[in-house]
Amino acid sequence: MKLLSKKFPNDEDGQVLKMLYKQGVDFNEPQDAEFFIAVPDKHSGEAVLKSFKDDRLICELEQDDETEEWTCYCLNEEIIDIQKRLDGLSIPYGGQTEGWGVMID
Repeated sequence: MKLLSKKFPNDEDGQVLKMLYKQGVDFNEPQDAEFFIAVPDKHSGEAVLKSFKDDRLICELEQDDETEEWTCYCLNEEIIDIQKRLDGLSIPYGGQTEGWGVMID
């Protein structure tokens, strides 16, 4: 993901990107972002995962040990566009994008 501070969107994602920028994340360098897609159950998660992998995305399905909720995790370098793409692929199976994160050193 390459973004300059003046190009952050004016929404919740933009606020998070600005915060990361202020914390020293250099958006002139590629940054890997991990996306979290909540799914209602394992069967739906497997369908979402197959859809993502068919679209050549790097993803995995996990169940939280405490809450027993299912989540697909996808790794990608583009934040704004990929979030819309992930929603489009997961909504037909009852899933939806629930957030994203970037590792900060």
